[in-house]
Amino acid sequence: MKNLFSIFFIALFAFTSAQDKDSKETANRFFYELTFKPRKDSAKIEKVMTVLDIVKDRSVYRDYTMIAQDSIIKIQIEAMQKSGTFKDMSKSIRMPKFSEKIVKYYPDMKVQYIERIASGFSPLGIAYSETIKFDWKISNEKEKIGAYNAQKATAEFGGKKWTAWFTTDLPFQDGPYKFSGLPGLIVKIEDEGKNYSWVLQGNKKVPNWEELSYSEKISNMSLKVTEMPREKFEKTFSDFKKDPFATARPMMTQEVMSKTIPGMDGTIGDMMKKQEKMYKDFFNSNDNPIENYQPQDKKKK
Repeated sequence: MKNLFSIFFIALFAFTSAQDKDSKETANRFFYELTFKPRKDSAKIEKVMTVLDIVKDRSVYRDYTMIAQDSIIKIQIEAMQKSGTFKDMSKSIRMPKFSEKIVKYYPDMKVQYIERIASGFSPLGIAYSETIKFDWKISNEKEKIGAYNAQKATAEFGGKKWTAWFTTDLPFQDGPYKFSGLPGLIVKIEDEGKNYSWVLQGNKKVPNWEELSYSEKISNMSLKVTEMPREKFEKTFSDFKKDPFATARPMMTQEVMSKTIPGMDGTIGDMMKKQEKMYKDFFNSNDNPIENYQPQDKKKK
């Protein structure tokens, strides 16, 4: 899921039936296919569908993989709740490629970058905020991108040179990831080295839109996040990636680790080892970030 909280945690929290109140409104959902190179030293290309949901006061960008499976997850979780038996869903649920969620607040376009980490056995949202001033150079070059008449613009961001194509046919000054600020929606954007390339594939209206997906709700997730300076965020998230169960491990006695859950193959300890490997495989699968971050003190040198 966008937060990548494991199926293990989903199953454990499913029995609490926690619900987070989430305002319902209609969203304009834009589907972007993201083609990317996960590793700097490899020509391997991967693809994933991402979405940009635009509502009255903000937009939300994220990996679409888990959202697309919400109805499947709901059916399986409700079956587990009814039977009281755990089922390992990791083999039937596709996992995402990216875990971040990016919220842009209108009209000032403040960007909030959110990740989920574990705090004991509870999910914790951590975030940093920034206001990005893109110095777009708009050219007269025009091209048809899908169904839209688009115009070219270029800018530098995150240590890379980017080429964007935007359309005034869609009156939203927004785009995938952190990109925004053009006089129309970005329908295609890629960096000079083609490490990351987003192309708009379609759009639809989503009535009764909720920011939290079903899997996020039953995992006890909330829209509330802990804001921190970016440098602290990077350190906190880096520590989590190195040891995802650091805060939970002290609570796991040998007695608890040796127990089993009905329907689970192996002990809780076995499941934790499996989930730890899943986390580390996920985080180690991409060493080619979208943007190259440098702490402020290093930038000044």
